Formats: sequence, structure tokens, C-alpha cells
Amino acid sequence: MNSDIYRSARGREAVARWCTERLDAWPVPHQRLTIIANGVATHAVVAGAGPRTVVFVPGTNFNAAGCLPLATALAPQSRVVLPDVPGQPGLSSPMRVPAGERLAWYGRWLTDVIAQTAEGPAVLVGHSLGAAIALSSSSPLVVRQVLVSPGGLVRARTGPGILVPATSWLLRRSPAASARLLETMHAPENRPRRELVDWMTLIARHVRSSLDPGRAVVADRRVDRVVVSGAHDRYFPARALAPAVQRSLGLELGVIPSAGHLSVDEQPGHIAALATS
Repeated sequence: MNSDIYRSARGREAVARWCTERLDAWPVPHQRLTIIANGVATHAVVAGAGPRTVVFVPGTNFNAAGCLPLATALAPQSRVVLPDVPGQPGLSSPMRVPAGERLAWYGRWLTDVIAQTAEGPAVLVGHSLGAAIALSSSSPLVVRQVLVSPGGLVRARTGPGILVPATSWLLRRSPAASARLLETMHAPENRPRRELVDWMTLIARHVRSSLDPGRAVVADRRVDRVVVSGAHDRYFPARALAPAVQRSLGLELGVIPSAGHLSVDEQPGHIAALATS
């Protein structure tokens, strides 16, 4: 852990303030914990109750405060834990994990998080980077994994339709540019939440965003898994992801209608049903 993701202390404070304000406004009763997992400070939100714990690991540039629609869908049916990934913007440690050991380190981190926060069997839900981290964890408490648009199995697509709005987002750092980038992550019929537009604008202004997580390594442990992606996912399109899922995991890829790359935000009820069924 050797480099801070934030451009300045002021930027880190702005991100923390946004997260805290979103959590303060969330009407679902919850607790906020800070634990030391794999040696680093890790913030986690805990809500709901039930015989199983659902642990959700968000993707690049996201955290618990940015994923409250999914947490809201999960909380009535289960105990849910949402850790902020270290080295990603949020309330956990801001120190970036070196690329060469990133997923192995995160796998150990997540195993430690689960050991400290799960009560009973755990269901692990991961989105994009979070799904690659989930695959790297060998926690004996996990009985099921729900992998949503998993990273690490194929490289993310970066054609002009994505590269142009991504470059504009990095250079302009404006709400309009953030909205255009988020539109590439949604199905055509869905529009980004205003909170996400504000969040991505903060990220562009204050955070050195991380790159592709690298090749996922599946932990040597048999566990029930389901893998899904949005029908309109432009980053990990089904035509590229499905063969990789079959080859790496021996599973069929499920496709979620009316969803793009951010299916966890567009179709939170669908993801919650997969985790609690």
C-alpha cells in the first residue's frame, strides 16, 4: 500500500462528507463500523437481520453510500454488510494496492472482512471489480457467490463510445460529463440517479481513478455461484463475457433485461432476489 488515491486532503474530505451525508439521509436503520482487515482500516455499513449475511463488494469508484438502492432491497430479507474497498473512494483506507498483487491482496482482505462481520453462512455479492475480488476470496463461511458483470475474466471494452465520454469526464470534471459517462453504464431506457452524477463529478475532481484489476484468479474452493450481466452492458458485453464465464467457471451467464453495466443500481430487486433465493 504505497500511494494515496486522493489528489488532496481537501478532496478526501469532500468524498467523506458526501458518503456521510448519504448515509445520514438513508432511512434504513443501520450501523457503521470501522475494522482492521488485512492490516488496513475498513469502513462497513451493516443493516437488516436474518439467518444469513449478504456481503456486497462494489465495483471501481463505488462504495456503500453509492449503492444504497441495492442495500435497501437486501435489508428486509437478510443481514447485509457493505464494506468500502480500500484503495477506492469512500470511507476506508485511501492507500492504493500495488497492481502486481492487487487481487490476491483483496482476496485476503475480503476473507478477513467476512470473518469479522458475518453471522452464520454468508452470501457474497460482487459487482465488476468487486466480483473479481469475490472470486479471489477463499472464505469458508461463504456458501454462495453472486457475480455481477465480473471483472478479471475478460478485459473491459473501451471503444470510442466509451473512451470519448470517459476522456471528457476526466478532463471536464463537470456534472454534464459525469452524466454522459454514466449513461454508457445504463440501459438506454434508464437514466442515472442524480446522486450518482454528483458522485462521479466528485471522483473526477478529487480522485486518481484506478485501472483494470488484472486477471482474476479463482480461489481453490468449491462454492455455489451464479454469474449475471446486464443485457446492455457495454463494458463486459455478454457475447464476450459468456464464453469466459463458461471457460473459467463452467457456468452459463445469466442476462438481466433492461440493465447495463450498473445493473446493481438499475435492477436492485433482481440482484437481491439472486442473493436471497
